Amino acid sequence: MTEPSRGLAPLRAILGFLAPYKWRMVGAALALIFTAGATLSLGKGLQILIDQGLSNGTLADLRSAVFVMVIIAAAISVGTFVRFYLVSWLGERVSSDIRSAVFRNLVRLHPGYFEINRSGEIMSRLTTDTTLLQTIIGSSFSMALRSSLTLSGALVMMFITNFQLSLYIVGSVPLILLPILIFGRRVRSLSNQSQDSIASVGSYAGEVIQNIKVVQSYTRESFEISAFDGEVERAFQIARKRIRQRSLLICGAILLLFFGMSAMMWSGGQDVISGRMTGGELAAFSFYAIMVGAGFGTISEVWGEVQRAAGAAERLLELLHTESLIEDPNGQDIINKQPVVALQNVTFAYPARPETPALSDFSLPIEAGKSLALVGPSGAGKSTVFELLQRFYDPQEGSVLVDGLDMRELDLGEVRRLTALVPQQPALFTGDVRYNIAYGRLDASEAEIHAAARAAHAHDFVEQLPDGYQSHLGEQGVRLSGGQRQRIALARAILNDPRILLLDEATSALDSDSEFQVQKALEELMVNRTTVIIAHRLSTILHADQIAVMDQGRLVDTGTHEELLGRCELYARLARLQFRDTQQAEPGSVSNLPASTLESGPSDPD
Repeated sequence: MTEPSRGLAPLRAILGFLAPYKWRMVGAALALIFTAGATLSLGKGLQILIDQGLSNGTLADLRSAVFVMVIIAAAISVGTFVRFYLVSWLGERVSSDIRSAVFRNLVRLHPGYFEINRSGEIMSRLTTDTTLLQTIIGSSFSMALRSSLTLSGALVMMFITNFQLSLYIVGSVPLILLPILIFGRRVRSLSNQSQDSIASVGSYAGEVIQNIKVVQSYTRESFEISAFDGEVERAFQIARKRIRQRSLLICGAILLLFFGMSAMMWSGGQDVISGRMTGGELAAFSFYAIMVGAGFGTISEVWGEVQRAAGAAERLLELLHTESLIEDPNGQDIINKQPVVALQNVTFAYPARPETPALSDFSLPIEAGKSLALVGPSGAGKSTVFELLQRFYDPQEGSVLVDGLDMRELDLGEVRRLTALVPQQPALFTGDVRYNIAYGRLDASEAEIHAAARAAHAHDFVEQLPDGYQSHLGEQGVRLSGGQRQRIALARAILNDPRILLLDEATSALDSDSEFQVQKALEELMVNRTTVIIAHRLSTILHADQIAVMDQGRLVDTGTHEELLGRCELYARLARLQFRDTQQAEPGSVSNLPASTLESGPSDPD
């Protein structure tokens, strides 16, 4: 989070989004000026009505005076319609543009940004804060401009009508500005806190709902309800303080103004009684004085909203101007069908854990068209290799090379199209089966989608869904089993036809029969394709061309299964742990186990 800035500079930056709609702004401004002028003319109309239509006037004079009032009212109503429509349109349009601009920047940010910023808070900024800005631009800002115009015009008309009485009103103006300056700053600070607390409430609720099965399985409903109530109460207490400050601001401004108006009415009433002023003039003057009072009241009220909007704008601008740490040089494309990839002297630590390297001086060649398995205990750095190969992060030292070129010099989109990942926990979107399979190639034909589903052994169960490939899967694919979700993710990767296939124990969620079938599909897919596999179960990678053993972010050894059993103590220990139920072997005897024996044993996930 950035430190809150002072003043209304964030709002001025947000108002830059109005520039493409300058003609609508001009129309709204003209309608605003027209309506303000018509409203100000009501005072003169009131004076004519009293002095000519009611005091010693004829019926014709009264008719004329009433007709003038009707014409003025009609002008005000038409002007208000045009102004309200155009200003409301601008508010909705600009808030939509801001949402789109912020989202465009968000989806291009490096994944590390989301490690240290809560998704619920980001979504609150994207929705709640933009809605607040829409209210300001489409309503409150227009009210403030209208009130400023009518207030200024009413002051001028007051001096024209009666100079002496106007001094009573003008003399109270500095006193009216006092509460606006004092309480406005407090409202701004509390508004920032209020928006942050609302974001925290939304983030907390989203996390609980997303993990509702865990909450219920551990019977933590009462605890989460209590904790959520605490978050809500904290947000309410901050909002209560903000409302109190705004109420004091409005109360003080109106009270001070009407003290001045009371003094004016006392003096003006004496002038009417003594004959120095007509009743119509006093009525007109009172009308203008009320407009001044209403104008200050509206401005003082809107000022609190403007302060809130400034806080919201500041939070949105922070998202809008956040730059991704992964720069796209729009460099050259990858020419070779099967590029050679290598990690060279890589040292990398995640942004959330800068003091703990995930990889240290790590070098690993990945031979084109071959399969490479990554093996090691939890925390060895296997998943980090995948992250770097997709360029979700850049190493602090060393480089990831593609055909001898640093990946940072290549086109970012081309680098990511180079690979397809089938994760252990597949990510599905709220949509139908077709959308999820074709996510990487939305232009794919139905035949291609069905072929990919068949290759992943997903076609049969998809056809049995209520609407087949048009069946909606629910949020994160909740309507499918774990094995079905994984086969959909595999079909997505198959359809994408990547040059490098990344498999994070891609068959771990499947039953034995499906695992065998999908393993055969993967073997076909891996032919003449560079494949990197994170292996938690050694039985799945016994026939990999190369196996890289990792531990604590370093490369321990590379070789085939048989070679590593004979010379790598860590690999032999992992094999012994996974296959101990099949062969009660003495330490050191694992190297004598044939591959067929090892394959038949049960597995322990890493």
